[in-house]
Amino acid sequence: MARTLRVGTRGSRLSLRQTQIFVDALRTREPGVGVETIVIHSAGDRAADVPLEQLEGIGFFAKDLEAAVAGRRCDVAVHSAKDLPTVLHRGLCLGAVLTRADPRDVLVSRGDLSLADLPAGARVATSSLRRAAQLRARRPDLVIVSIRGNLDTRLQKLDRGDAEALCIAAAGLVRMGWEDRISEWLEPDVMLPAPAQGALAVEARRDDPAVLDLVRLVDDPDAHEAVTAERAFIARLGTGCRAPAGALAAVDRGRMVLEGMLASEDGRVVRRHRGTAPVGAARWLGLSVADRVFADAADITGEQPAAPSVPEPARRAR
Repeated sequence: MARTLRVGTRGSRLSLRQTQIFVDALRTREPGVGVETIVIHSAGDRAADVPLEQLEGIGFFAKDLEAAVAGRRCDVAVHSAKDLPTVLHRGLCLGAVLTRADPRDVLVSRGDLSLADLPAGARVATSSLRRAAQLRARRPDLVIVSIRGNLDTRLQKLDRGDAEALCIAAAGLVRMGWEDRISEWLEPDVMLPAPAQGALAVEARRDDPAVLDLVRLVDDPDAHEAVTAERAFIARLGTGCRAPAGALAAVDRGRMVLEGMLASEDGRVVRRHRGTAPVGAARWLGLSVADRVFADAADITGEQPAAPSVPEPARRAR
């Protein structure tokens, strides 16, 4: 590829680090490739003091990056995959998903206390309704407080005493080399992650085959398959539900397992379902598990939907 690859990214330290991870992976496979990094300031970054639940829809942090790629200011954009909208811009596609970091959430606490050891009434900060609901389900005696800002800012707010603990994704801390701040890794049975958490996604234009061929060099098929299933799960729920939701998929010996969760905001009701499917049926699996969760969640959603019929997947070779 003769031209320099223009890579769009948000401007936070973590976003820049994630972009460098992509660039390093690409240069390992295509030494000497030219790269120009272009910082795009997203609407989510500009509204740093607005609680996330008041921002409009999944994908709030990705829209400006998508517009930059669609408008040919950039050739690709590097995203935290969980920030992507459930429906991509019509001219764009998911060109690659890099090998996934640990998708779990973690607790960072003052005094290095675990979730079980936090005293009653301790303030736990999070920007996520999903995390808040699962924390309330496990420890209803805690006080959940909202927090915004990039990873550095959240840690600074914790250190200055805005809360006793912080619940965040592990991947950002690990990528920044700050894993020593982790007080406890929260297992999925305690805290099911957000769909696509821990994954880095590279978005490109559908009509640029040279760029697509290049970014596919860094694609991890198992990670891509898992992210596809999890995104299908949340997309199906998103058609009729804004309740806190989580999903986690994994590929093992040619089959995929997906667990999905829907909860009430107060954490009193949590519904989980698990499904399996052959590799190649990621979207079907996500839709199927979402339908089962949604059909079992009338006490969360306030309605009892008739689950749509999802045909059995055809078996496909990898």
